[in-house]
Amino acid sequence: MSKPTIGWIGMGRMGFPMAERLVDAGYDVKVWNRTRSKAEPLAEKGATLVDGPVDLAGVDVLATMVSTGKDVEHLYFGDGGVLTGNSVPGIFLDFSSIGVDHSAGLRERLADKGAEFVCSPVSGNGKCVRAGKLSAVCSGPRPAFDRVEDIVSTIAVNGVSYVGEGELARFCKIAHNVFLGVVTQNLAEITILAQKAGVSRHAFLDFMNNSVMGSIFTRYKTNAFVNLDWTTTFTPELLRKDLDLGLGAARALDVPMPVTAATREALQAHFGAASLQDDTEAYLQKDFAALLETVALAAGVDLESEESPYPTGLELPKAAE
Repeated sequence: MSKPTIGWIGMGRMGFPMAERLVDAGYDVKVWNRTRSKAEPLAEKGATLVDGPVDLAGVDVLATMVSTGKDVEHLYFGDGGVLTGNSVPGIFLDFSSIGVDHSAGLRERLADKGAEFVCSPVSGNGKCVRAGKLSAVCSGPRPAFDRVEDIVSTIAVNGVSYVGEGELARFCKIAHNVFLGVVTQNLAEITILAQKAGVSRHAFLDFMNNSVMGSIFTRYKTNAFVNLDWTTTFTPELLRKDLDLGLGAARALDVPMPVTAATREALQAHFGAASLQDDTEAYLQKDFAALLETVALAAGVDLESEESPYPTGLELPKAAE
Protein backbone atom coordinates (compact mmCIF):
# COMPACT_ATOMS: atom_id res chain seq x y z
CA MET A 1 0.00 0.00 0.00
CA SER A 2 1.49 3.35 -1.02
CA LYS A 3 2.11 6.08 1.54
CA PRO A 4 -0.33 9.02 1.49
CA THR A 5 0.81 12.41 0.24
CA ILE A 6 1.14 14.82 3.15
CA GLY A 7 0.75 18.58 3.16
CA TRP A 8 2.54 20.22 6.06
CA ILE A 9 2.12 23.74 7.46
CA GLY A 10 4.31 25.01 10.29
CA MET A 11 8.11 25.09 10.42
CA GLY A 12 8.63 26.32 13.96
CA ARG A 13 10.65 24.78 16.79
CA MET A 14 8.36 21.74 16.74
CA GLY A 15 7.03 21.68 13.19
CA PHE A 16 10.36 21.42 11.41
CA PRO A 17 11.72 18.30 13.18
CA MET A 18 8.28 16.67 13.03
CA ALA A 19 8.01 17.13 9.27
CA GLU A 20 11.65 16.12 8.94
CA ARG A 21 10.86 12.72 10.44
CA LEU A 22 8.22 12.16 7.77
CA VAL A 23 10.60 13.13 4.97
CA ASP A 24 13.29 10.84 6.40
CA ALA A 25 10.72 8.00 6.52
CA GLY A 26 10.05 8.32 2.79
CA TYR A 27 6.75 10.20 2.79
CA ASP A 28 5.98 12.60 -0.03
CA VAL A 29 5.73 15.83 1.98
CA LYS A 30 4.66 19.16 0.50
CA VAL A 31 5.39 22.12 2.75
CA TRP A 32 4.24 25.70 3.12
CA ASN A 33 5.56 28.10 5.73
CA ARG A 34 4.99 31.82 6.02
CA THR A 35 8.75 32.36 6.20
CA ARG A 36 9.94 30.27 3.28
CA SER A 37 13.58 30.24 4.36
CA LYS A 38 12.70 28.18 7.44
CA ALA A 39 11.43 25.39 5.17
CA GLU A 40 14.26 25.43 2.65
CA PRO A 41 16.55 23.06 4.60
CA LEU A 42 13.74 20.48 4.49
CA ALA A 43 13.50 20.88 0.72
CA GLU A 44 17.16 19.94 0.54
CA LYS A 45 16.21 16.64 2.20
CA GLY A 46 13.43 15.90 -0.30
CA ALA A 47 10.33 17.88 0.70
CA THR A 48 8.51 19.96 -1.90
CA LEU A 49 7.93 23.64 -1.11
CA VAL A 50 4.72 25.26 -2.34
CA ASP A 51 3.79 28.92 -2.69
CA GLY A 52 0.66 28.98 -0.52
CA PRO A 53 -1.73 26.88 1.58
CA VAL A 54 -4.11 26.59 -1.38
CA ASP A 55 -1.41 24.63 -3.19
CA LEU A 56 -1.89 21.84 -0.63
CA ALA A 57 -5.54 21.26 -1.53
CA GLY A 58 -4.75 18.08 -3.45
CA VAL A 59 -2.85 16.17 -0.75
CA ASP A 60 -4.26 13.11 1.01
CA VAL A 61 -3.54 14.36 4.54
CA LEU A 62 -3.15 18.01 5.52
CA ALA A 63 -1.08 18.39 8.72
CA THR A 64 -0.71 21.56 10.79
CA MET A 65 1.55 22.49 13.68
CA VAL A 66 0.97 26.17 14.52
CA SER A 67 0.47 28.36 17.58
CA THR A 68 -3.25 29.09 17.90
CA GLY A 69 -6.72 28.02 16.84
CA LYS A 70 -7.07 31.24 14.87
CA ASP A 71 -3.95 30.30 12.91
CA VAL A 72 -5.42 26.88 12.10
CA GLU A 73 -8.74 28.40 11.06
CA HIS A 74 -7.10 30.95 8.77
CA LEU A 75 -4.91 28.31 7.13
CA TYR A 76 -7.94 26.14 6.41
CA PHE A 77 -10.63 28.69 5.54
CA GLY A 78 -8.97 32.09 5.17
CA ASP A 79 -7.95 33.98 2.08
CA GLY A 80 -5.78 31.61 0.06
CA GLY A 81 -6.40 28.82 2.58
CA VAL A 82 -6.29 25.13 1.82
CA LEU A 83 -10.05 24.93 1.31
CA THR A 84 -10.11 27.70 -1.29
CA GLY A 85 -8.65 25.25 -3.83
CA ASN A 86 -10.38 22.91 -6.24
CA SER A 87 -9.77 19.81 -4.10
CA VAL A 88 -10.23 18.88 -0.45
CA PRO A 89 -7.76 16.71 1.52
CA GLY A 90 -9.52 13.67 2.90
CA ILE A 91 -8.10 14.09 6.41
CA PHE A 92 -6.99 17.18 8.31
CA LEU A 93 -4.48 16.23 11.01
CA ASP A 94 -3.82 18.97 13.55
CA PHE A 95 -0.92 18.70 15.98
CA SER A 96 -1.45 22.20 17.44
CA SER A 97 -2.56 22.92 21.01
CA ILE A 98 -5.88 24.76 20.68
CA GLY A 99 -9.11 25.13 22.63
CA VAL A 100 -11.88 22.55 22.65
CA ASP A 101 -14.62 24.82 21.32
CA HIS A 102 -12.45 26.14 18.52
CA SER A 103 -11.52 22.60 17.54
CA ALA A 104 -15.16 21.48 17.54
CA GLY A 105 -16.07 24.39 15.27
CA LEU A 106 -13.34 23.46 12.83
CA ARG A 107 -14.49 19.83 12.84
CA GLU A 108 -18.05 20.87 11.97
CA ARG A 109 -16.94 23.13 9.13
CA LEU A 110 -14.60 20.49 7.72
CA ALA A 111 -17.39 17.91 7.80
CA ASP A 112 -19.46 20.26 5.65
CA LYS A 113 -16.62 20.07 3.11
CA GLY A 114 -16.54 16.28 3.24
CA ALA A 115 -13.29 16.08 5.20
CA GLU A 116 -12.46 14.30 8.46
CA PHE A 117 -10.56 15.86 11.34
CA VAL A 118 -8.07 14.14 13.64
CA CYS A 119 -6.63 16.03 16.61
CA SER A 120 -3.14 14.94 17.57
CA PRO A 121 -1.50 17.25 20.13
CA VAL A 122 1.93 16.14 21.28
CA SER A 123 4.05 16.00 24.43
CA GLY A 124 7.66 17.15 24.24
CA ASN A 125 9.86 19.72 22.53
CA GLY A 126 11.93 19.79 19.35
CA LYS A 127 14.78 17.89 20.99
CA CYS A 128 12.29 15.22 22.06
CA VAL A 129 11.20 14.86 18.43
CA ARG A 130 14.77 14.30 17.26
CA ALA A 131 15.60 11.95 20.14
CA GLY A 132 12.51 9.79 19.56
CA LYS A 133 10.96 10.82 22.91
CA LEU A 134 7.87 12.61 21.58
CA SER A 135 4.42 11.19 22.36
CA ALA A 136 0.97 12.07 21.01
CA VAL A 137 -2.68 11.78 21.95
CA CYS A 138 -5.32 11.53 19.22
CA SER A 139 -9.08 11.82 18.87
CA GLY A 140 -11.54 11.87 16.01
CA PRO A 141 -13.30 9.24 13.89
CA ARG A 142 -11.61 5.89 14.50
CA PRO A 143 -11.36 4.98 10.78
CA ALA A 144 -9.66 8.31 10.07
CA PHE A 145 -7.23 7.78 12.95
CA ASP A 146 -6.42 4.32 11.64
CA ARG A 147 -5.47 5.86 8.29
CA VAL A 148 -3.08 8.39 9.85
CA GLU A 149 -1.74 6.33 12.75
CA ASP A 150 1.46 5.46 10.89
CA ILE A 151 2.06 9.15 10.18
CA VAL A 152 1.62 10.09 13.81
CA SER A 153 3.72 7.19 15.11
CA THR A 154 6.53 8.12 12.71
CA ILE A 155 6.67 11.48 14.49
CA ALA A 156 5.70 10.46 18.04
CA VAL A 157 8.00 7.49 18.45
CA ASN A 158 7.55 7.30 22.21
CA GLY A 159 3.85 6.42 21.91
CA VAL A 160 0.50 7.31 20.37
CA SER A 161 -2.69 7.11 22.43
CA TYR A 162 -6.13 7.12 20.79
CA VAL A 163 -8.67 8.37 23.34
CA GLY A 164 -11.93 8.50 21.41
CA GLU A 165 -14.14 10.68 19.23
CA GLY A 166 -14.39 14.43 18.89
CA GLU A 167 -12.18 16.75 20.90
CA LEU A 168 -11.14 14.40 23.71
CA ALA A 169 -7.48 14.69 22.75
CA ARG A 170 -7.74 18.45 23.30
CA PHE A 171 -8.85 17.88 26.88
CA CYS A 172 -5.93 15.49 27.39
CA LYS A 173 -3.43 18.03 26.05
CA ILE A 174 -4.90 20.85 28.11
CA ALA A 175 -4.62 18.67 31.22
CA HIS A 176 -1.05 17.75 30.23
CA ASN A 177 0.02 21.38 29.91
CA VAL A 178 -1.66 22.32 33.16
CA PHE A 179 0.50 19.67 34.80
CA LEU A 180 3.52 21.04 32.92
CA GLY A 181 2.91 24.47 34.45
CA VAL A 182 2.30 23.17 37.96
CA VAL A 183 5.38 20.91 37.90
CA THR A 184 7.64 23.64 36.51
CA GLN A 185 6.51 26.21 39.07
CA ASN A 186 6.88 23.80 41.98
CA LEU A 187 10.22 22.48 40.68
CA ALA A 188 11.49 26.06 40.59
CA GLU A 189 10.25 26.68 44.14
CA ILE A 190 11.83 23.59 45.68
CA THR A 191 15.08 24.13 43.77
CA ILE A 192 15.39 27.63 45.21
CA LEU A 193 14.43 26.29 48.64
CA ALA A 194 17.26 23.75 48.46
CA GLN A 195 19.71 26.34 47.13
CA LYS A 196 18.93 28.84 49.89
CA ALA A 197 19.54 26.05 52.41
CA GLY A 198 22.99 25.52 50.88
CA VAL A 199 22.50 22.72 48.31
CA SER A 200 23.75 23.30 44.77
CA ARG A 201 21.08 23.15 42.09
CA HIS A 202 23.04 20.45 40.27
CA ALA A 203 23.19 18.20 43.35
CA PHE A 204 19.56 18.74 44.32
CA LEU A 205 18.14 18.16 40.83
CA ASP A 206 20.35 15.12 40.31
CA PHE A 207 18.80 13.65 43.47
CA MET A 208 15.31 14.49 42.25
CA ASN A 209 15.89 12.98 38.81
CA ASN A 210 17.07 9.71 40.33
CA SER A 211 14.17 9.60 42.78
CA VAL A 212 10.67 8.25 42.22
CA MET A 213 9.63 11.84 41.46
CA GLY A 214 12.02 12.25 38.54
CA SER A 215 10.80 12.19 34.95
CA ILE A 216 11.90 12.74 31.37
CA PHE A 217 10.81 16.35 31.85
CA THR A 218 12.66 17.08 35.10
CA ARG A 219 15.82 15.56 33.66
CA TYR A 220 15.84 17.54 30.45
CA LYS A 221 15.01 20.80 32.26
CA THR A 222 17.80 20.31 34.81
CA ASN A 223 20.52 21.69 32.55
CA ALA A 224 18.47 24.87 32.10
CA PHE A 225 17.95 25.31 35.84
CA VAL A 226 21.57 24.55 36.71
CA ASN A 227 23.21 26.70 34.04
CA LEU A 228 20.50 29.35 33.52
CA ASP A 229 20.11 28.38 29.87
CA TRP A 230 16.85 29.93 28.71
CA THR A 231 17.10 28.76 25.10
CA THR A 232 13.46 28.74 24.03
CA THR A 233 11.50 25.53 23.76
CA PHE A 234 8.16 26.92 25.03
CA THR A 235 7.40 30.49 26.05
CA PRO A 236 5.72 31.76 29.24
CA GLU A 237 3.00 33.31 27.05
CA LEU A 238 2.10 29.94 25.54
CA LEU A 239 2.10 28.34 28.98
CA ARG A 240 -0.21 31.08 30.28
CA LYS A 241 -2.56 30.41 27.34
CA ASP A 242 -2.70 26.73 28.24
CA LEU A 243 -3.32 27.37 31.93
CA ASP A 244 -6.19 29.66 30.94
CA LEU A 245 -7.57 26.92 28.68
CA GLY A 246 -7.39 24.49 31.59
CA LEU A 247 -9.14 26.82 33.98
CA GLY A 248 -11.78 27.59 31.35
CA ALA A 249 -12.46 23.87 30.85
CA ALA A 250 -12.62 23.41 34.63
CA ARG A 251 -15.24 26.12 34.97
CA ALA A 252 -17.29 24.63 32.13
CA LEU A 253 -17.19 21.16 33.71
CA ASP A 254 -17.50 22.31 37.36
CA VAL A 255 -14.10 20.90 38.37
CA PRO A 256 -12.30 22.77 41.17
CA MET A 257 -8.63 23.34 40.31
CA PRO A 258 -7.16 25.52 43.07
CA VAL A 259 -3.56 24.40 42.48
CA THR A 260 -3.85 25.35 38.82
CA ALA A 261 -5.31 28.74 39.75
CA ALA A 262 -2.41 29.41 42.13
CA THR A 263 0.08 28.40 39.44
CA ARG A 264 -1.59 30.77 36.98
CA GLU A 265 -1.10 33.65 39.41
CA ALA A 266 2.51 32.65 40.08
CA LEU A 267 3.13 32.63 36.34
CA GLN A 268 1.61 36.10 36.07
CA ALA A 269 4.23 37.31 38.54
CA HIS A 270 6.85 36.29 35.98
CA PHE A 271 5.35 38.76 33.53
CA GLY A 272 5.60 41.49 36.13
CA ALA A 273 9.20 40.56 36.96
CA ALA A 274 10.02 40.68 33.25
CA SER A 275 9.34 44.42 33.32
CA LEU A 276 12.55 44.79 35.34
CA GLN A 277 14.57 43.51 32.38
CA ASP A 278 16.16 45.84 29.84
CA ASP A 279 14.04 44.32 27.06
CA THR A 280 10.80 42.96 28.51
CA GLU A 281 9.47 41.57 25.23
CA ALA A 282 12.69 39.73 24.40
CA TYR A 283 12.87 38.31 27.93
CA LEU A 284 9.36 36.90 27.65
CA GLN A 285 10.39 35.09 24.50
CA LYS A 286 12.93 33.10 26.49
CA ASP A 287 12.08 29.64 27.74
CA PHE A 288 9.49 29.22 30.48
CA ALA A 289 12.20 27.63 32.65
CA ALA A 290 13.21 31.24 33.39
CA LEU A 291 10.41 31.08 35.98
CA LEU A 292 13.30 30.04 38.22
CA GLU A 293 14.55 33.64 38.13
CA THR A 294 11.21 35.01 39.32
CA VAL A 295 11.08 32.54 42.22
CA ALA A 296 14.68 33.41 43.12
CA LEU A 297 13.88 37.12 43.03
CA ALA A 298 10.98 36.65 45.45
CA ALA A 299 13.24 34.61 47.74
CA GLY A 300 16.07 37.15 47.69
CA VAL A 301 18.42 34.71 45.97
CA ASP A 302 20.97 35.88 43.41
CA LEU A 303 21.27 33.30 40.65
CA GLU A 304 24.50 32.47 38.85
CA SER A 305 25.19 29.69 36.39
CA GLU A 306 26.84 26.73 38.08
CA GLU A 307 28.77 26.03 34.86
CA SER A 308 28.09 22.34 35.32
CA PRO A 309 26.60 20.63 32.23
CA TYR A 310 23.98 18.02 33.03
CA PRO A 311 22.89 15.29 30.59
CA THR A 312 19.36 15.93 29.33
CA GLY A 313 18.58 12.36 28.32
CA LEU A 314 17.77 13.71 24.84
CA GLU A 315 21.27 13.49 23.43
CA LEU A 316 21.38 11.95 19.95
CA PRO A 317 23.59 9.00 19.09
CA LYS A 318 26.72 10.14 17.24
CA ALA A 319 25.42 8.71 13.95
CA ALA A 320 22.21 10.74 14.23
CA GLU A 321 23.80 14.11 15.05
